[in-house]
Amino acid sequence: MKFVDEASIRVEGGDGGDGCASFRREKYIPRGGPDGGDGGNGGSVWLRADEGLNTLADFRHERKFSAQRGENGMGKQRYGKSGQDIEIAVPVGTLVSDADTGELIGELLEHGQRILVARGGKGGLGNVHFKSSTNRAPRQHTSGTKADRRNLQMELRLLADVGLLGMPNAGKSTLIRAVSSARPRVADYPFTTLYPNLGVVSVGAARSFVVADIPGLIEGAAEGAGLGIQFLKHLDRTRLILHVIDAVPMDPAQDPVADADTIVRELARYSEALAQKERWVVLNKLDLLPEADREAHARALLERLEWEGPVYRISALSGEGTTPLVQDVMNRLEAMDEEAREAEEVAMRQTKDGEGDPA
Repeated sequence: MKFVDEASIRVEGGDGGDGCASFRREKYIPRGGPDGGDGGNGGSVWLRADEGLNTLADFRHERKFSAQRGENGMGKQRYGKSGQDIEIAVPVGTLVSDADTGELIGELLEHGQRILVARGGKGGLGNVHFKSSTNRAPRQHTSGTKADRRNLQMELRLLADVGLLGMPNAGKSTLIRAVSSARPRVADYPFTTLYPNLGVVSVGAARSFVVADIPGLIEGAAEGAGLGIQFLKHLDRTRLILHVIDAVPMDPAQDPVADADTIVRELARYSEALAQKERWVVLNKLDLLPEADREAHARALLERLEWEGPVYRISALSGEGTTPLVQDVMNRLEAMDEEAREAEEVAMRQTKDGEGDPA
């Protein structure tokens, strides 16, 4: 299924039903008094996260969603039936904004999570509510209130632990095929990846992580060039970036160091926070060199990159070097989880200590 990561829809809650102005009419009971019932509440519109979905493509065809209107009140103090709510299933990772104001309504980050996006109207009051000692035959009643009506902008941002980043043809798709069950298209020309691919990497019993293959970037991506701009945002939610570099490009005029510098500049132009995210260098395709020359070639590239962080030498095609890579990634993600738990515990202790201080 083709990946679609943005959609615009209109949602309309159901209006509330009107209250009824009615009087009791029964044989032998004169002056029966008011008996108009209330109108029913209108239905609301909810968005619900569904982990079984991975695209917003369905919203290309259906763009308007309306909840049911509340029924009007009736005589004999019969209340109108409330309109039914509707739920719209969207992928986990969907951001929802008001298309007219730009206000962020919410994010759906967990399976089953719901967000109210259009509240139904409230039912009106029947005339039975307006009876008093001075007004025994009230004709007043109220109409149901109008429901919310909104134009929504939905944007899907992938929820992945690790993002694969690099120039077109760096070997990202081959790498995700080598370490997971994902099967993205692979070819020997640029831009074979036209939309992100997700893969689950299993490292052992109950140990796994999700990796996202982000389409290749080119210079100017942060300003809209090429295919990368619309997918840079997906890196915001990754915890670790693997910067895949074609260490032995087929074109002699192509400089791996210049390509890597281009990627770093585009990250900074898009978001300084993204540029500061933890990033590891993965030198790919070293198997194209004689074994005796590989280490010297890798060291020369790293010196020119002035890179002092983690680096891995692999061949995505043969799988060489990928096992240590995924094991170290898993270990690092688990360490991040532990660091987050410790930070949360410290914050909770500080909060309790602050609450216990004398005024």
